[in-house]
Order: sequence, then C-alpha cells, then structure tokens
Amino acid sequence: MPRVIKRKEHPLSMRLPETDIAIIDRAASLRGRSRTDFVREAAVRAAEDVLMETAPIRMSPAGFKAFIEVLSQPGRPVPEMVELFRRTAPWESRDAKAEK
Repeated sequence: MPRVIKRKEHPLSMRLPETDIAIIDRAASLRGRSRTDFVREAAVRAAEDVLMETAPIRMSPAGFKAFIEVLSQPGRPVPEMVELFRRTAPWESRDAKAEK
C-alpha cells in the first residue's frame, strides 16, 4: 500500500500585470533571490506587520503603572545622538557652500 505523504508547502497562484512582475524580478535580482523567495518573504513580512499592529498588549495594572511612570519621566540625552546632530550634514559642507 502506498504511503501518503503530506505536503509541507502549499501553492499560491497570482495573476499580476507584466509591469509588477518586472519590478519584482528586478528587486529579487538585486537581493540575489528567486522571484518566489522574494515574494514569499515580502508577503510574510507584511502579514507579520499587520498582525503586530493589531495584537493587543496585555499587562497587569502594576505593570501598566510602571510603564506610564517611565514614559512620564523627562527624556535623557543619548550621547551618540547628540554627537550625530552636532556634525555638519554632507549637503552643508564647505564645498557645497563655495559652489553657490
């Protein structure tokens, strides 16, 4: 009697305009991926984003109180961000100003 093997993968078929396929193929090529892998990864990532946006965050009343207390405190500077904002932007360099 032949063994029945359950498929671990399920086909998904789509009809897309040629222009969409061209864009997908170009992006997949830039990532070094097949069209199938690229589309699967993008679809799963988009689905996870939607699920995360709609998932309720549950916490105890004490946990919520502690969370609100932390949010209510004044912000503290992050030294790396302070240093970054002190740098001159590339488009504000001396060379760019001399061209004006």
